Amino acid sequence: MSSREKPLKNFLNSRWFFLVAVLLTLVVITAFLRAFYQDYQIRQEIKSLQDEVALLETKKIDTLDVLTYVKSDKYAEEKARTELNLINPGEKMMIIDVDIKNARQENYDMVKSKNNNSNLKKWWKFFFNK
Repeated sequence: MSSREKPLKNFLNSRWFFLVAVLLTLVVITAFLRAFYQDYQIRQEIKSLQDEVALLETKKIDTLDVLTYVKSDKYAEEKARTELNLINPGEKMMIIDVDIKNARQENYDMVKSKNNNSNLKKWWKFFFNK
């Protein structure tokens, strides 16, 4: 062994070299783990953005379908009928009063008044009161 190799061999076998090697290894491992974690986060963000893109594309298609329907004559006719009470030529409009409570009460009163009459009165009304 030469005199030059001996100090190098002593340094490589020393505690200082071991401490520096361990610290350097810890720094490299920490940097690797940090890079791995950042890569994981970026992949998760890419996945969430791809999901959002798919959702937005679906919304876009739905919105375009609604827009196409709104631009159609069918939509204009429906709105004219429901909101403006318009009708096509040749059609007749019928307005139905939907007061169910009063209609039920009137039916009840009519049935009650019919049942209160005797048969003789009912026959009299049938033949003579038209």
